[in-house]
Amino acid sequence: MKVICAPDSFKGSLSAEQAADVMADAIHKASPTAEAEVCPISDGGEGFVQVIALANGHVQMAGDYSDPLGRPVGAVWALLHGGDTPTAVIEMATASGLILLSSSERDPTRTTTYGTGQLIKHALEHKAKKILIGIGGSSTNDGGCGMAQALGVCFYNVDGKLIKHPITGGMLESIKRIDVSQANPRLREVKVTVACDVTSPLTGPNGAAHIYAPQKGATPQQVEQLDAGLRHLAELFRDQLGMDVEDRPGAGAAGGLGAGLMAFCGAEFRPGLEIVLEMVNFDKRVQGCDLCLTGEGRLDGQSLNGKAVIGVAQAAAKHNVPTIALVGSLGPGHEKSLDAGLKDYIEIGRGLSTEESMARAAELLEEATVLAIEMHG
Repeated sequence: MKVICAPDSFKGSLSAEQAADVMADAIHKASPTAEAEVCPISDGGEGFVQVIALANGHVQMAGDYSDPLGRPVGAVWALLHGGDTPTAVIEMATASGLILLSSSERDPTRTTTYGTGQLIKHALEHKAKKILIGIGGSSTNDGGCGMAQALGVCFYNVDGKLIKHPITGGMLESIKRIDVSQANPRLREVKVTVACDVTSPLTGPNGAAHIYAPQKGATPQQVEQLDAGLRHLAELFRDQLGMDVEDRPGAGAAGGLGAGLMAFCGAEFRPGLEIVLEMVNFDKRVQGCDLCLTGEGRLDGQSLNGKAVIGVAQAAAKHNVPTIALVGSLGPGHEKSLDAGLKDYIEIGRGLSTEESMARAAELLEEATVLAIEMHG
């Protein structure tokens, strides 16, 4: 029997790589003659760089960048050398993510994507021809302006003075003019692809501020301020850059970083899992397998909207390989996943508190893997 182990991360407990290794070890214990293919995946958020780098020849790049509040933070990205096109793989959350802030520091009027711009700049300096960037887990709502500053774009206030401080979500309405003439010239030579499953527009009731800013610490009053700032920015994009991105799907992702990547980097957007499955060569690796095991922290009705476990199951089904999902918990609508491609699912933390389930994640995942092998026969 051959089993492909393709889990996403169990946030706060196990990385995708760790989860895949736990699954593989359990398979060998349950069936010593079985073969386990380790293939950790990501939907474009946590682990995006790691899982793509693991599956491709790469050089790990590390450096000090600016965190969402302008403090130095160490972050890594990968430079892939396969083929004729050097490709940089970046995870914006490593420099501009919510995970970098304590609960008391979360305030999207004060956070910036400047560090994400530094990551992109570093990739350009290493002559990347393509940049893949995952933008999940952001702490920001600056429309990508901080990122653009790090890439040489100049912003001026109502007094005609250059804004030197990294732009935050609360500063957007103070911008009067955008000058892209000094932007890094290599931006015109590189193809930027964004891994993103969010389809929100930039502004309005379904936009970046109203939908996501409260999760990043914004008060109701700040949500209105942030949305007004993004509307102002959208007008500047139209009037000064000739870019109408306000209502484009994905513009509202990562606090409007999606719009900024469109306007300043000419980025194209693709579903995160689609990119990852392609980059880890899942389609070829799943062929000839008897079973696919996937997993992540929670399975519910929202999992049908681009989440990793369903995408993996659908990709495996193309080769008639059944998929069982091992998940930390089950939420409303989880049973619909059986109609969307899963053969079955196992709740590894059933009957346990969230805290205990997370603390014992490796042990519980091992037990669930053995059970899945037994279920498959």
